[in-house]
Amino acid sequence: MTDQTHTTMESHPDIAEMRERHARAERAVTTQQGQAVEALALVTGLYLAASPWIAGFNGFSTLAVNNLITGVAYALLLGGFGHAYERTHARAWAAAMIGIWTIVAPWVVAGNVDTTRTVVNNIIVGIIALVLALATSSAAGETDRGGRGRSTRMAR
Repeated sequence: MTDQTHTTMESHPDIAEMRERHARAERAVTTQQGQAVEALALVTGLYLAASPWIAGFNGFSTLAVNNLITGVAYALLLGGFGHAYERTHARAWAAAMIGIWTIVAPWVVAGNVDTTRTVVNNIIVGIIALVLALATSSAAGETDRGGRGRSTRMAR
């Protein structure tokens, strides 16, 4: 006679682990810190995209197009931060690279676009974008490691 044990799919260890990871991500996203980082990142990306027209350097077409593309990309990378919190780590590093690119862009893009207005605008926005991306990466990394980090402790 064989001993047969019947288990349901819901009791499988992988399913339980997946549910726990999802619960940790939900707790982290519902913190004020997680929501603030996501909102600030979205606003930063939208400002970066519109900055040539807001700061008044839309006459420099190469930098204006650069800021438009990088701003939209940044907003898309970190705008959905709350919906895929655990998978945000790699996207946050890509967003950090966009922040660094934003800082150096006035000296790198074609044309003579390194005026005081463009340099100050891009350095300030680039630093903010970089800090927000690093905060996102740190929070996502803490959640990926099992919630031993600060963001999960704050959610409890």
